[in-house]
Amino acid sequence: MVIVGGGAAGLSLAHRLTESFSPTVTLVEAPEGPSRPPERTWCYWDRGTADFDEAVSASWTTLRVRGTDGRSITVRPSPLTYRMLRSTDFERLVHHRLSTSPGVRILRATAGLVRNTADGAEVCCTSPDGRTLWLQARHVFDSRPRRTLPPARTRLLQHFRGWFVHTETDRFNPEVADLMDFRVPQPRHGLAFGYVLPLAPDRALVEYTEFSRTALTTEAYEAALAHYCRDILRLEAFTVESAEQGVIPMTDARFACQVGPAVFRIGTAGGATRPATGYTFAAVQRQSRAIAAALHAGHLVVPPPHGRRALAMDAVLLRVLDEGRINGPDFFTNLFRRVPPERLLRFLDGDTSLWEEWSIGLRTPMGPMLRTAVELLFLPRRSLPVL
Repeated sequence: MVIVGGGAAGLSLAHRLTESFSPTVTLVEAPEGPSRPPERTWCYWDRGTADFDEAVSASWTTLRVRGTDGRSITVRPSPLTYRMLRSTDFERLVHHRLSTSPGVRILRATAGLVRNTADGAEVCCTSPDGRTLWLQARHVFDSRPRRTLPPARTRLLQHFRGWFVHTETDRFNPEVADLMDFRVPQPRHGLAFGYVLPLAPDRALVEYTEFSRTALTTEAYEAALAHYCRDILRLEAFTVESAEQGVIPMTDARFACQVGPAVFRIGTAGGATRPATGYTFAAVQRQSRAIAAALHAGHLVVPPPHGRRALAMDAVLLRVLDEGRINGPDFFTNLFRRVPPERLLRFLDGDTSLWEEWSIGLRTPMGPMLRTAVELLFLPRRSLPVL
């Protein structure tokens, strides 16, 4: 089989396949250059499985949310731990594990056309020296980002820029991660928050994030981060060691996992990104384990990364945020204030029962939510740009 893409989804699937049995796998990764994505940060909740301990940069058992009024809500969602991975560390770990599997080959090439054939599928690749390579396989799993989104009723963007900062004096508590700090100025449409992941008393990843219809310029992100670090966090003297920036579509589009009999989309391309939160890594792990189990059992079925109830609730939330029917900062701070933290984080990860989801729903603005749920029944999905 062939896996296209060496990001979180491609690496995770290759790892889960070799963890379960010994298949023949070619993992196609982009060569060094403009087609290779920059280093990224992935975060997820974990129950202490120790799957990727060697690659975890930091973890937190205590989380904090700050409202627009400055009041903080501190929670300890035991047994869940919030973990942070850097993409280069994760790649290094998975490559090391794959090196012990004789049936695995890592091919540095730029993947192009992927298509079904009479007896499987094939991938057209271009090697770094310009040669054209055709790869044949029984199954192909494609994790590359889509060029266009499926039709949707709502599309927001989660867009952000983060600084890895080093302060001259100790300014952070490494035990506490700030998931959402709504003390930043709020945009006219959508919501904005700060995000602080302390790595040491004098080091942290500090991000400015917006949920809105359009992304900002790099200059606007820089200004927002400077204001957050200096005027709100009051970090005083600090240096920016590196930066990262990204845009994640938040949409109620329906992402098909299968493209013909032998080609499958995985990761964000296959709908692994949770529409209302942007979290992806945990869903990628669930999907990868399910695919590996199905292949090992001899009947491949690629399950959707998120259940129908979770997607329906996300569609309602996205719509009320997009239409301005609720106050976004108040909505999220009230959830953390009123819902047991472990249950809330499982809900955000799509791992709650119907009864738990009902109990959480009762703690939201029922009028706007019910009105929007009915409205969505009559709204057609339409084509929208990716960005």
